[in-house]
Amino acid sequence: MKPLLELENVRVRFRTRSATRAWLAGIRDPFVDAVHGVSLQIAEGQTYGLVGESGSGKTTLARSVIGLVRPNEGSIRFEGRELTGMSASDANRFRRHVGTMFQDPVGSLSPRMTIRTLLAEPFKIHGLGNADLDHEVRRLLDLVGLNPNFSNRYPHQLSGGQARRVGVARAIALNPRLIVADEPTAGLDVSVQGEILNLLGKLQEELGVSILVITHNLNVVRHITDRMGIMYLGRLVEQGPTREIFRQPRHPYTLALLSANPEPDPDARINRVELHGEVPSLINRPSGCEFHPRCPFARKPCADEFPVTRTGGDHHSFCCHYPR
Repeated sequence: MKPLLELENVRVRFRTRSATRAWLAGIRDPFVDAVHGVSLQIAEGQTYGLVGESGSGKTTLARSVIGLVRPNEGSIRFEGRELTGMSASDANRFRRHVGTMFQDPVGSLSPRMTIRTLLAEPFKIHGLGNADLDHEVRRLLDLVGLNPNFSNRYPHQLSGGQARRVGVARAIALNPRLIVADEPTAGLDVSVQGEILNLLGKLQEELGVSILVITHNLNVVRHITDRMGIMYLGRLVEQGPTREIFRQPRHPYTLALLSANPEPDPDARINRVELHGEVPSLINRPSGCEFHPRCPFARKPCADEFPVTRTGGDHHSFCCHYPR
């Protein structure tokens, strides 16, 4: 399939101290790498799930994709066009092709705007205010399964599921090529989560849109994604087809995450893999394989040498000295 979005060796760094404080403390490199050398592709019409613990860098990576954070190194290409370093006007035109869903269903909607105003806003921002906005609002509400009467309501009058549907409607308002969804089921009841995931799948089939899902919920990833990537300390330690990774995870971190995930089959035998200690600080990254202090399978080379990335069948790649 033709790639829509391509990331190559993307690195995002944040300063930890001012230049003066770093000089006084004798620190030569007062930065942390929130994203460190990430490469991935999302094909047209494909859903890619980005998974990891809090602080793994997945949200920072998503923010760099939509242009809210500028990478220090690497390349981000959309439909073959380089996004890093583009002008403000070009960036604004690019954002028209990218819809965004934020984590808090209700909090991401302005409490002072009606649903009609919220859904009409993207058209006005991108200079499409001459469109029949009433028709567009009705169209969007219908697409996400809400009655047209909802257009007169305010966000506080909505349930969490209804607010999330409005967020989906805003994301697809301008018929984007890509949707970036940050924790699309956060704060929702389990039954409502299923409804939202089914809605996203339905809209993807109808609109042919690609979706980048950022989540820590592995059940979400298993339900709607075609490919997935596992992030740890800003690095992509494993990625490949979702079904293949759930069937045969190769990196010990992936294995630990999957073994801790609730298994719907009561007869299934689960080999639990326990992680030791806490996630290391980005300021003091471990030597060698950065996962080795917590890895139950670590051996001596793991602490001394950074592992190379290996690629198996169907573009299933992993970064480990001793894959499972």
